[in-house]
Amino acid sequence: MAATPDSLLREVNILGTLNDQTKKVLSKDAAVFLALLHRTFNERRKALLQRRVVRQAELDKGQLLDFLPETRHIREDETWKGAPPAPGLVDRRVEITGPTDRKMVVNALNSNVWTYMADFEDSSAPTWENMIYGQLNLYDAIRRQVDFKQGEKEYKLRTDRTLPTLIARARGWHLEEKHFTVDGEPISGSLFDFGLYFFNNAHELVKRGFGPYFYLPKMESHLEARLWNDVFNVAQDYIGMRRGTIRATVLIETITAAFEMDEIIYELRDHSAGLNCGRWDYIFNTIKRFRQNPNFILPDRDSVTMTVPFMDAYVKLLIKTCHRRGVHAMGGMAAQIPIKNDTAANDAAMEKVRADKLREARAGHDGTWVAHPALAAIASDVFNQYMPTPNQMHIRRDDVHITANDLLNMNVPGKVTEAGIRKNLDIGLAYMEAWLRGVGCVPINYLMEDAATAEVSRSQLWQWSRHQVPTAEGKKVTKEYALQLLREQAKKLGEKAPKGNKFGLAAKYFESQVTGEDYAEFLTSLLYNEITNAGSPVAAAKL
Repeated sequence: MAATPDSLLREVNILGTLNDQTKKVLSKDAAVFLALLHRTFNERRKALLQRRVVRQAELDKGQLLDFLPETRHIREDETWKGAPPAPGLVDRRVEITGPTDRKMVVNALNSNVWTYMADFEDSSAPTWENMIYGQLNLYDAIRRQVDFKQGEKEYKLRTDRTLPTLIARARGWHLEEKHFTVDGEPISGSLFDFGLYFFNNAHELVKRGFGPYFYLPKMESHLEARLWNDVFNVAQDYIGMRRGTIRATVLIETITAAFEMDEIIYELRDHSAGLNCGRWDYIFNTIKRFRQNPNFILPDRDSVTMTVPFMDAYVKLLIKTCHRRGVHAMGGMAAQIPIKNDTAANDAAMEKVRADKLREARAGHDGTWVAHPALAAIASDVFNQYMPTPNQMHIRRDDVHITANDLLNMNVPGKVTEAGIRKNLDIGLAYMEAWLRGVGCVPINYLMEDAATAEVSRSQLWQWSRHQVPTAEGKKVTKEYALQLLREQAKKLGEKAPKGNKFGLAAKYFESQVTGEDYAEFLTSLLYNEITNAGSPVAAAKL
């Protein structure tokens, strides 16, 4: 006898508020699908997260990373390829990224770009309202019913051109969604975001000539990519969709994943849409994983550019690997935003964007990211000039030979300065304060900061305190010095901010992260309970 929806929903509960609108995306049938994903894959997910802990312990003892001997045959086999580009993903020369609030969704889809990465992860604070309404906004956008009015202003999707291809970024494997529980456990944030988006929209997207496309963040090994691939296969089988319809671009934003790029594409090969240089998370993760090793101390973050040895090696290896396997090699984020009322400063900022995009296009990237619609024209101009074809997969980069030592070369010129410490404190505090108010994407000093850049700031401060690094001014970065500067910056920022700000709470959490002692795996995990308010459980069977 086949199981009924009600029997499959035993011990499945919703602890967040729903209304007639949001029940469109979290229906009883969708809840059954989410429960299936959780029961099928959650134990493997937790085992892989524990594997990260074991690996960290090895690195803390002084071990270094190398390419895996057990997968050498995959790296050396020239015959296998990733999937050919899917409809709407052949040309991705400029992608805009941002959260899934309704205004952002409309503005992003109206931008002169090729794709829009709708982000449930680093640029979204995972309140229940942000996550569930984000799903609703994308559901409506796909069906061209997302137009709305805010005050006197109307937001409407343009009809004079083809809209950018939509790609959804789910949360990483480490995050949970405590407002949806199965058998007494919160569901993985990854499975919740993927599951709702896929279940509700996959057939509609195919009908419209595209497909269910995803960005996958924060992976640390090819085994985590294998888990995603199995999720994809089960999901496609469940709704009667051809395997391989899903396509996923993996953000290479961890140092461990950089050593397994071939293997990650291989695991996802029927679903692969390539790799992306998630530069800020990559810097953060490199510091995090080697935080106990004094040979991995980096100077002020402004010194850690894309041309320093370990970042340059990472970019070259990513492009070579992707093109060898016939998939896209996407460039990183231009975080600048326009500076109004200061033409000279704005021109200088935009020139930085142009130089960065020129570096990417010449290196062989097949496209790039921007955080603001005003940057799209600059990125487009550069890629149109240097990439007249839809992509550059024909540029094989056979001249590139990257070793483990290249990926671990921390020879980065620069010093640690008090100004650099204060800048990291300001960015970390300002981002955390906004996140605690439910905002995950924050303009700071004319840069669009998200969780990744706050993580770089936090990790550098921890590293400098841990190893008591001397500053250029001759002051040793001790626990006491770091806390003194943090309190000074928190006081300044709090005094400038409107009443009711959360700088006091942000400082309390940040204090635990800058002394070289405790180190949370992720800031977002550290703060998660502050922005979520799980209500009384309601049985999903009652939907």
